[in-house]
Amino acid sequence: MRKIVVSEFISLDGVVQAPGGAQEDTEGGFTQGGWTHPYWDDGIGAHFGRMLSEGDTLLLGRKTWQIHGGAFEPMADDDPNSIGFNSMPKYVVSTTLPDASAWRRSTLIKDNVVELVRALKEQPGKNILMDGSSVLIHTLAQNDLIDEYSLLVYPLVLGSGKRLFPEGLRSNLRLVETQAFPSGVVLLRYTVERPASEDAGEG
Repeated sequence: MRKIVVSEFISLDGVVQAPGGAQEDTEGGFTQGGWTHPYWDDGIGAHFGRMLSEGDTLLLGRKTWQIHGGAFEPMADDDPNSIGFNSMPKYVVSTTLPDASAWRRSTLIKDNVVELVRALKEQPGKNILMDGSSVLIHTLAQNDLIDEYSLLVYPLVLGSGKRLFPEGLRSNLRLVETQAFPSGVVLLRYTVERPASEDAGEG
């Protein structure tokens, strides 16, 4: 079965909202967008390169899909600045988008999200990659569909904003990789621990 890998920029207090720019996501009156910029490091770029090489599909919420699509759709498939997103199949979950034509190779999921994502995991292929998409991630986490979290933890506290994990969720995680960057950012990569099936080991 394919894995769903969630990759996020996240503050020490768990905020994932608008890491890339001031106007990226101002929902809820959030005014601190763009908080990752002072901490960029070439090692972070190399980390993303490795992660992208292990995936072949994007799964995104509407807002993140629109932000990425606005940046990458004008680029050619082989433009190195497109980081491979344009050539990947993409799935966007939204009840408000009329279609997914704004970004090539995108498919719109309007309903039956849990069932369709579960079926997507059953298809052959490499990892299914997610970033941003906090509302969708909450839904998938609550339905035990996320397999790995790759978190770039930034050395700051934002005090408010959208959180990565939904309220009330209990999930046991296993730390499988750490890496500290000179800027103070720390990569923490976790896999989701699940109990062995009841018939495991029987025979």
